[in-house]
Amino acid sequence: MHDAHSEELLAQVAALPPLPGVYRYFDAEGALLYVGKARNLKKRVSSYFTKQHGGTRIGHMVGKIARLETTVVRSEAEALLLENNLIKSQNPKYNILFRDDKSYPFLKITGVAAKDGQGEAALQRFPRMAYYRGSIDKRHRYFGPYPNSWAVKETIQLLQKVFRLRTCEDTVFANRTRPCLLYQIKRCTAPCVGLIAPESYAQDVAHAEALLRGETQALLQELESRMMAHADRLEFEQAAELRNQITALSRVLHQQAVETTSDKDVDILAVRVQGGRACVNLAMVRGGRHLGDRAYFPVHVEDAASVYAAEDAAAAPPAVEQQVLEAFIAQHYIGVPVPPLLIASEPVDKALAQALAEQAGQRVGVVHQPRGQHRTWLDMARQNADLQLARLLAEEGSQQARTRALAEALDLPQEDLDQLTIECFDISHTAGEATQASCVVFHHHKMQGSEYRRYKIEGITGGDDYAAMRQVLQRRYAKVAQALREAGGAEPAAGQARLPDLVLVDGGKGQVAMAREVFTELGLDLARIVGVEKGEGRKVGLEELVFADGREKVYLGRDSAALMLVAQIRDEAHRFAITGMRAARAKVRVGGSRLEDIPGIGPKKRARLLQRFGGVRGVQDASVEDLASVEGISRELAEEIYRALR
Repeated sequence: MHDAHSEELLAQVAALPPLPGVYRYFDAEGALLYVGKARNLKKRVSSYFTKQHGGTRIGHMVGKIARLETTVVRSEAEALLLENNLIKSQNPKYNILFRDDKSYPFLKITGVAAKDGQGEAALQRFPRMAYYRGSIDKRHRYFGPYPNSWAVKETIQLLQKVFRLRTCEDTVFANRTRPCLLYQIKRCTAPCVGLIAPESYAQDVAHAEALLRGETQALLQELESRMMAHADRLEFEQAAELRNQITALSRVLHQQAVETTSDKDVDILAVRVQGGRACVNLAMVRGGRHLGDRAYFPVHVEDAASVYAAEDAAAAPPAVEQQVLEAFIAQHYIGVPVPPLLIASEPVDKALAQALAEQAGQRVGVVHQPRGQHRTWLDMARQNADLQLARLLAEEGSQQARTRALAEALDLPQEDLDQLTIECFDISHTAGEATQASCVVFHHHKMQGSEYRRYKIEGITGGDDYAAMRQVLQRRYAKVAQALREAGGAEPAAGQARLPDLVLVDGGKGQVAMAREVFTELGLDLARIVGVEKGEGRKVGLEELVFADGREKVYLGRDSAALMLVAQIRDEAHRFAITGMRAARAKVRVGGSRLEDIPGIGPKKRARLLQRFGGVRGVQDASVEDLASVEGISRELAEEIYRALR
């Protein structure tokens, strides 16, 4: 082994102290190969260079080591945290790595009301609940984290049904003159137009927070005693209002199957390893409610397991499942608050549990073989890990994998991907005339040609793509809003117009703002609108996704399966729009060819001609002299245009 390494490196290894620390191996190009931790740096690192590893995976790695860096720390717990911080940020080749570093969503209840009551803003008197991702701001209250945006949205809907808190944005709230659709379907108390007193609203907010914290029994008791007090005072309207809240809350609690376990915040972790791939399924319980789960698929599992096995030959290495679980716990809770109880499918090293507790500043229990309700939760998580891993192995490279990649990237529900529906809009016209909008539809993992629609856009200024987008979205989704109204907030009946999971518009901020206006007017979910914005230099593969609900832009990356699907749907909308235009052009033209087809006419000359003569018909009617008077059009070109358009 020594022949492959420099004297300088071997001298550095020999001089290492017998203390706890973290070590890093680099190759000749400076790429990081491996990060490890040790109780005794000298003993652990020397073992790599004194043994013969042959042609194994670890032998392959050790042969590449050209440089070593070490950091001495005070304790094993500190070494563990530093090791995983480095793995997460540096992406070494021979460590188990969890790449999914998407932030988790929270449910936010905005601004605390002013205490003195002097000039306090209506916005503060009537807090809003909203979906939130990002850094925490002390002025607001946050509940979560949740495994995905769907879990947050379900919780918001639950609170709308029971406590009817507002969800509208502040600008909308401040400018309303009459209640919106949500008031009509009993999902909001319309504080925007003063239909509820600030004191009553504040009480609803306090109750919603109690429910989120899992204080369900105390909450029900309080509501019941308030109802009885109103009834005793013969205030039957208020008593009826509280009775409705209690009924709605009982129904919700029954549906949610809230357990009466004493543990309100728990994370459940189950691991499966098969075919060189691994899955960690994380299920979350917050406020006593099971919020759902999220699957993670680490990389480098086989390489890392072989290095781990050779690290400490004296002790039998932990099973691969345990290695994967410990890597997940150490990396995941770097950026996410750790709950007081973890339930795990594999045993977890005591030092790791201790390090987590030190970092969190609270006791963290780890249960490996749970009983009762905890066991049921773990069995569910194990089953989901099995399903997710089988799906990954079966789907890799298929069309289903693209649908799932998009659902993951945009936090869409993944329970029933066959039903995931996307509608995409594109606007097209001939030189500002005969404007058409096309809508293509995707579900069951493929384009559904029989459901495509074309819309003839009329009554707008030629070439105004924003006005065209507004018109087509209103025509397409007014029926959906109507169906929702009639259903009173429940799911519309089968056969009625439904809102797709995703509404893609080909365009950036401007088109998204237009779609957002339409959806706000119709009272529809803004989270469904996504714009496909051209990237730098309008290059394919650099597109970014723009959202209507205030989320940050998302760049999916050139090789992303999700981007491939977005591009496929957008290109299909474009193709469908163009084939529709051909028929329209044939009607617009009297004869001859299009301006675009005439040699020597580029976009600038075409625009000048259309501006001068007010559209294609004007250009057709113009004489050679008129055409030649336009900047950049020579006499010869004018004659060519005159001939071509007749």
